[in-house]
Amino acid sequence: MPSTLSSPLACKVNNILNNKNNRLVIKPRATKIPQYKNSSRLSCNCSSEGNIRDVAHRRAAGEKPNLFNAKYVPFSSSSSGESYDLDEVIYRSKNGSLLDVQHDMAALAHYDAKYWKGLFDDRSGRTTWPYGSGVWSKKEWVLPGISDDDIISMFEGNSNLFWAERFGKETLGMKDLWVKQCGNSHTGSFKDLGMTVLVSQVNRLRKQGKPLVAVGCASTGDTSAALSAYAAAASIPSIVFLPADKISLAQLVQPIANGALVLSIDTDFDGCMRLIREITAELPIYLANSLNSLRLEGQKTAAIEILQQFNWEVPDWVVIPGGNLGNVYAFFKGFQMCKELGLVDRIPRMVVAQAQNANPLYRAYKAGFENYEPMKAEDSFASAIQIGDPVSIDRAIYALTECNGVVEEASEEELMDAAAKADLTGMFNCPHTGVALAALMKLRENGTIGSGDRTVVVSTAHGLKFTNSKIAYHAKEIEGFTSSYANPPIKVGENFGSVMDVLKDKLSLM
Repeated sequence: MPSTLSSPLACKVNNILNNKNNRLVIKPRATKIPQYKNSSRLSCNCSSEGNIRDVAHRRAAGEKPNLFNAKYVPFSSSSSGESYDLDEVIYRSKNGSLLDVQHDMAALAHYDAKYWKGLFDDRSGRTTWPYGSGVWSKKEWVLPGISDDDIISMFEGNSNLFWAERFGKETLGMKDLWVKQCGNSHTGSFKDLGMTVLVSQVNRLRKQGKPLVAVGCASTGDTSAALSAYAAAASIPSIVFLPADKISLAQLVQPIANGALVLSIDTDFDGCMRLIREITAELPIYLANSLNSLRLEGQKTAAIEILQQFNWEVPDWVVIPGGNLGNVYAFFKGFQMCKELGLVDRIPRMVVAQAQNANPLYRAYKAGFENYEPMKAEDSFASAIQIGDPVSIDRAIYALTECNGVVEEASEEELMDAAAKADLTGMFNCPHTGVALAALMKLRENGTIGSGDRTVVVSTAHGLKFTNSKIAYHAKEIEGFTSSYANPPIKVGENFGSVMDVLKDKLSLM
């Protein structure tokens, strides 16, 4: 990447890189470390003590006041001193730039790396409210000021890190390839990680008397599923704007089943996004899309979780499918917080993988980030990242520049072939994971990623949400596709001889 940037967009990013007053730059300092107590291991006999919320409420009553805090600041170096309380309903700064959640790093640094590792490890995967959640087990780094009573959680996160042994060895010549299965979550995608934070904060604001009648979002499918589920759990009305005929039936039925008001609009995601922003500016509906930086606070915990699962060792590469690009900055932020608080000594390089039919970041990257132009996204099997004008473009460019990252693309046939080939080794990938796998295959082929590099592919959704595209692929019904790894069922007559003939042929039996 070039070291100097000259376009208006590039200059804006360069200003951010050169002036980090509002970034995560405070270094941990030596101080007396409080003794770590395994408070999350309090026994809970719910039959005699009430439910897990009741136990958490009593526990909180005996704890010291919260030492940590966070606030909104502009994602820009040009608005020095501007900040907002997290209890304000606000989405952008005075100059229209995105906001970021800035934590009091000096307060967090009073506790050393050993303390944080022990705390996070002790809470992980338990049933203590709300720390059994992979997000809320890191509450102090996410939304430190919220009461446990206000949290809406389905114990999301803690998703498995899958060693892709066979695919790595046979396809890529790699022995250290991993897939972070973020789709193994309540609604089937990584969006749960951010939505638990956003809906919890909305729940808090409504209890404070803020006149919020509902939460709303534009969606390509997964965001609406997560929002509707968490809003239903909180008894908060939800409204979703979906592009007509552009999401899978499995994605569409989720908000319907959770009681959301679903508006199917004859436009693409970018059109839905424009509409929801106009609507939420006029009505007391809380905007839940990823331009709302609260969601990124939850999503960043997946990055922290990866480090935790590797016993706080840093992978060389992390490959992330990119659409609206908020997840790219979220992962960077999680890694960066761990580095600045001393839990690790470096951050991984990131790869953003885009579908060729919706690749504005890839085009900007190939131009050295000298110029960014939104595009009209074309239809893609990777429908959740079919976005031509990503909200978090500035955030993504900043993150990639800071980590010396890479952007790669995949055609429709490449992404479907990659997903199918990986499925043959035991996975069951969504098309977006196919984009990431196809990008990885290209980067291995050109030598960017080495055979011995520890690499993590982020799988953003569960393959069961996209069965229609898999069925079409294996039936060889996709026009123009060879479907090289198709495995259609074989029709056989109801007799012993016919079955034996097929088995002998397919199993190479004499």
